[in-house]
Amino acid sequence: MDHSGMKHGGMDHGNMCSMNMLFTWETKNLCIIFRGWQVTGTLSLIGTLMGIILLTAGYELVRELARRYETAIQDRVDSLPRRDSMQAAQKSKVVKAALYALQVFYSFFIMLLFMTYNGWVMIAVAVGAFIGFLVFGNASATKSAACH
Repeated sequence: MDHSGMKHGGMDHGNMCSMNMLFTWETKNLCIIFRGWQVTGTLSLIGTLMGIILLTAGYELVRELARRYETAIQDRVDSLPRRDSMQAAQKSKVVKAALYALQVFYSFFIMLLFMTYNGWVMIAVAVGAFIGFLVFGNASATKSAACH
C-alpha cells in the first residue's frame, strides 16, 4: 500500500530526535532538551558538550552567589538594632526565595540533560560540575547538585 500521498499531521520526518531510555553513546539524531538543540555532526557534538560543561559550571556560580548574598545579608542584619534587623531580614527573604527558585530550576534543567541517557552528555555534566566547583565552590563538597 502506497502511503506517500498521505499527510501525517505536520510531522517532519527529516528532523527526528532520538529518545533513549537506556544508556547509550549514540549521537545520531541526539536532541538536547529542545528539538532545536540537535547534534548533527562532530562539530555540533563538541559545541554541545562544551555548552553543557559551561551550563553545569554555571550552576555552581549561582549557588556561590546565593551563599554570598546570604552571608552579606546576615552580616548586615547582625549589625543592625533588633527592630531594624527584623525588617531587613524580611526584605531579604524575597531575594533569597528567588535565588532558591533559580537554583531549583537550574538543577532540574541539569537533571534533564542527564536524562538523555547519553554517556557523552553525562560526562559533560560531571566535568562541568567539577570545573564549577573548582572555580566557584567555596563551601563543602558534601552538598550535591542533586535535583533538589
